[in-house]
Amino acid sequence: MSVLDMIEKENDIKRLDPRLWPQLAQEIREFLIEHISRTGGHLASNLGAVELTMALHLVLNFPEDKLIWDVGHQSYTHKILTGRKAGFEHLRQYGGMSGFPKRTESDCDCFDTGHSSTSVSAGLGFARARDLRGESYHVVSVIGDGALTGGLAWEALNNASDLKTNFMIVLNDNKMSISENVGGLSKHLASLRTARDYQEFKSDVHSSLERRPYGDRVARRIHKMKSSLKQLLIPGMIFENMGVTYLGPVNGHNLTDMVQIFQEAKKVSGAVVVHVQTDKGRGYLPAELNPDRFHGTGPFVVETGQPVKAKEKPDYTDVFSAALCRVAAKQEDIVAITAAMADGTGLKRFRSQYPERFFDVGIAEGHAVTFAAGMAAAGLHPVFAVYSSFLQRAFDELVHDVCIQNLPVIFAVDRAGLVGADGETHQGIMDLSYLSLMPNMTVMAPKNKWELADMLWFASRWQGPVAIRYPRGQAYDGLKEFRSRIEYGRSEWLYEESETVIFAVGNMVQQAMKVRELLHQKGRSCSLVNARFVKPVDADAVKKAAQSHRLIVTMEENLLHGGYGDAVGECLEKTGQDTRLLCFGIEDQFVPHGSVSELHAQLRLDPESVAAKIEEVLLG
Repeated sequence: MSVLDMIEKENDIKRLDPRLWPQLAQEIREFLIEHISRTGGHLASNLGAVELTMALHLVLNFPEDKLIWDVGHQSYTHKILTGRKAGFEHLRQYGGMSGFPKRTESDCDCFDTGHSSTSVSAGLGFARARDLRGESYHVVSVIGDGALTGGLAWEALNNASDLKTNFMIVLNDNKMSISENVGGLSKHLASLRTARDYQEFKSDVHSSLERRPYGDRVARRIHKMKSSLKQLLIPGMIFENMGVTYLGPVNGHNLTDMVQIFQEAKKVSGAVVVHVQTDKGRGYLPAELNPDRFHGTGPFVVETGQPVKAKEKPDYTDVFSAALCRVAAKQEDIVAITAAMADGTGLKRFRSQYPERFFDVGIAEGHAVTFAAGMAAAGLHPVFAVYSSFLQRAFDELVHDVCIQNLPVIFAVDRAGLVGADGETHQGIMDLSYLSLMPNMTVMAPKNKWELADMLWFASRWQGPVAIRYPRGQAYDGLKEFRSRIEYGRSEWLYEESETVIFAVGNMVQQAMKVRELLHQKGRSCSLVNARFVKPVDADAVKKAAQSHRLIVTMEENLLHGGYGDAVGECLEKTGQDTRLLCFGIEDQFVPHGSVSELHAQLRLDPESVAAKIEEVLLG
């Protein structure tokens, strides 16, 4: 019987002989590599956090104690140790186990996560609630060094300094977020990694004084000069200067040391940061050598680390990457900004070609937007490449710092629409709604890879904020024959017939083509319009459609509320026509994980469902 088979539920790890701990860690790594190679998922981060998670489970009691993971993509070992090993057969698949903590999955998951820099705030909330309710459980937040670049984490640390009861913050320092960390905080943590001498010196001094006469008086005098001593031996000592106790650093792959320091941390009356150093990808050489590649991976061959299915065609991120470099070659005022996602958003090529015009601000989307606004106000034309669901973290900055001043910032909104396996926290289904409500903002969506490049050229010459949203996955290369010049606020009529007209947004043009074919098979006539501009809506196109069709249909991969369909409805009302409007999008809900095709079917956005509903309306 393997050691891993002895773990059936939470707290089973406590029954193991400590001599079996290394074997359990090895078996967990083998289990993760085997299963993620088949389903895909977050590998490097989980391999690096195996012993860290085991140590926390050895000192905490579940589900009474509360463990909150920042982002949560590194919680796979936690899931294994809480009895969810069988769930890895269908990890991140429709109806299967989530790749992130989920309260609906287990009582041992106390808080749903998916984005970075939130764990300290949530943990502090638990700690305050615990104290108010007179309870006594332990609260632990695990946050990575990359996530500490997020402002929310520092707001929470500042607030946590007032806490008088125990709250443990585990800083998982692997020198990485998704890409290599940047900035002053990263350098500060590097200095802390040499701080063990200070901790040992401090302990020796206090122990010695306790055994001597007048030791208390001397200790008080030493306390007054403590800040100077810290600054001398540990540059910054930022945590203790904020009023938060600091312990560490400790080897994140030495279980004995971590169990000991976590037990000590549990005794601290107040917030305490435990600095743990880990190696991302540990135990699997391909992930150790290339942690970026194995941050989030599809199925791969274990022996080589190579993808099971090689990418046959460029995806939209690749197309954006190449197009941006072409634009930058012509326009020297173009600069590129990422929030710790240079590889994921396609800016790695730009960084290589134009390093002096490339800026990685860390995991700080709000700062990235205002930083871009400042650059635009100073005469540059910044491009902020960001995932759709990450951009929503900068809503205030979009409104106040960019749109009010009507500054020429380009937002390359990647992963817009349904993204699949990452689930609710990553589905980009709100950007059309929240971007469209902002005055001065222009919102565009390309139908294929050529139009994405054309829209980027257009946006680079527009003197105001522009968002170009495009989906995850392979770039559509159909409809190449339709490549008319982009005119501000004008849609593109692809096919002009009668009866029904479909206005499709971005990647839904490809779906609308299939709907049109299905309607033709039923003897129906169907026009097709590529919306191009979600804001402003092409009012003339809507009026023309209303005058010559019985039914206007909109298709978008976005929430219906506040989306493109709503805007078309407002235009239609102004025409005075009684043409019927049918809107296809996502109802008022969050969308779970699953493949995009499965989610389309579940949401009734697949071509068959759309065509059937159109036929039903026409017959009615």
